[in-house]
Amino acid sequence: MSAERRFAGAIDLHTHSRVSDGTETPSELIRAAHAAGLGTVALTDHDSTTGWGEASATAREVGITLIPGMEFSTRQGYASVHLLAYLFDPTDAGIIDETARIREARLTRAEAMVARIGADYGLTWADVLAQTTPGTTIGRPHIADALVARGLVPTRSDAFEGILHSRAGYFQPHYAPDPLLAVKLVRAAGGVPVLAHPATRGVEGLMSEALLAELVDAGLFGLELDHRENKPKAKARLAILAARYGLAVTGSSDYHGTGKPNRLGENTTAPEVLDAIIAQGTGAAPIYA
Repeated sequence: MSAERRFAGAIDLHTHSRVSDGTETPSELIRAAHAAGLGTVALTDHDSTTGWGEASATAREVGITLIPGMEFSTRQGYASVHLLAYLFDPTDAGIIDETARIREARLTRAEAMVARIGADYGLTWADVLAQTTPGTTIGRPHIADALVARGLVPTRSDAFEGILHSRAGYFQPHYAPDPLLAVKLVRAAGGVPVLAHPATRGVEGLMSEALLAELVDAGLFGLELDHRENKPKAKARLAILAARYGLAVTGSSDYHGTGKPNRLGENTTAPEVLDAIIAQGTGAAPIYA
């Protein structure tokens, strides 16, 4: 079956539900994707696969293809590097152990940040928990939503540009593995790894070609170049490197519901690229419409 016939409609491979920092349940997200005219959507919550079951059931109900995935938090030095992982085995011990460690570190970091912010603004941990559901991977977006709910900032974006910005003095990093380990873990679990929005920090903030080559040797599949936050010059540089190293190029919305201005399907992935992802992914299966 050709890619065009199998994947009727646009393909968006990067979205978030309330399991991480989106504002919709997995079911609501899938319905929104269907209403937006997408034919295929990937659910890629941060460091969690909790939403896969609910999303799968709704995908079958509404008739949309679902690609189970995750956005894996990693760190290179002081820089945060996100890795999209598709079709990996969610029961793999390496993935389970590492993501549990990341989520625990996120939780500890969030509690410490709220304590600092609370000393100046009166924010409480209960305020943050009110912005989550059971099983949520708690992070800075939930603190931002709590700040909005308390009337301390007008929007989540304002929170990140102000109180939650590193210059404000409340920020602290959390544990995350280096990207090389993450790529190896994803491949060992039968998954397909793609660097998420790798050009957001401009040319000066690009990872070195030497590191990119290491990731390719470890099994990196592609680069998410069509993303609203990628800077044009850095994106152009990475397009050259993608061609040099035989990396696929993907495009996605990075949809968060009302948590970000990103809209479903604003950037999409070619059917032949998704075909290649499915051909390589052996840890989990797509849910076909």
